[in-house]
Amino acid sequence: MCAPTNDLSHAPAPGSDLFEKASCFAPQDPLVTTITDLPVLILVDDASDADEALIKDDLGIRTIIDLRTKTELIAQARKFSQRPEHTSANASSFSSHSVSTLPRINGIAYHDIKITGRPFEMHLVRQLSWWSFFKVIFYFVLGYRMSAIRIIATEVMLPRGLLGLGTDTVDISGLEIKKALSLYATRESLPILVHCTQGKDRTGLIISLVLMILDTPIDAIEHDYFLTNKGLEAENAQILTEVRQIGLTEEWATTSPVMIRGLQKHLIAKYGGLNAYLDGIGFGPDLRASLRERLMY
Repeated sequence: MCAPTNDLSHAPAPGSDLFEKASCFAPQDPLVTTITDLPVLILVDDASDADEALIKDDLGIRTIIDLRTKTELIAQARKFSQRPEHTSANASSFSSHSVSTLPRINGIAYHDIKITGRPFEMHLVRQLSWWSFFKVIFYFVLGYRMSAIRIIATEVMLPRGLLGLGTDTVDISGLEIKKALSLYATRESLPILVHCTQGKDRTGLIISLVLMILDTPIDAIEHDYFLTNKGLEAENAQILTEVRQIGLTEEWATTSPVMIRGLQKHLIAKYGGLNAYLDGIGFGPDLRASLRERLMY
């Protein structure tokens, strides 16, 4: 999904060394600016001075929501720590440089919300055969996380597809989804930047729900979601390598053509609609009204 702003002239050019896509809502912007034809790529884990100025000053970001899993964070921290320029003690913009903790931009509140965290992982593991289940446990105990993930990916994720995993996330991760949405209903948190690894599935889910709460036409939400593909073009080769490494196909490197409407249909068929689903996870009418008030004035 895209990062909406009124002035995109300072956005980093596609193809620069950026690895996180993001979406943000600024309360002073009218709703129409949340749908734009120009994707914005924002570096989160390795911001230069210019990137940091863009995030903090130009966009005025107060909060960053990180939706990545523990495995993704470990992998990204390892990549970060191996860069020579990050082994020095001079990078004053960040609070930590350890392998286990990624650097964070000072002055911004961070919220790690793993919407595909432990409950979701257990949901996937329960769908394995007994033999595969024991292999996954064995690999995890020995520290071979990627080998374990490959089994889950090929035997569970691949058959479910992107839409299936999206609806599973809605069903399993209600608590985490509520936490993310609640930040949009809090004035002190705005503007917010939310990201995962590729910025299309988990980020797309959260932003799509926000836009649905704002009564944005489904065609507009779908249009915004598909813009992610343009933002991913510069990293397509790397993404393809990563998805194939865990046994997934190239379809997993782009947005799903049926995701947004499929999500809408799932909410109606299983819960009776968006509002009923949100009521069920504790994001009730008052919180929805607060979110609309913060983002639509």
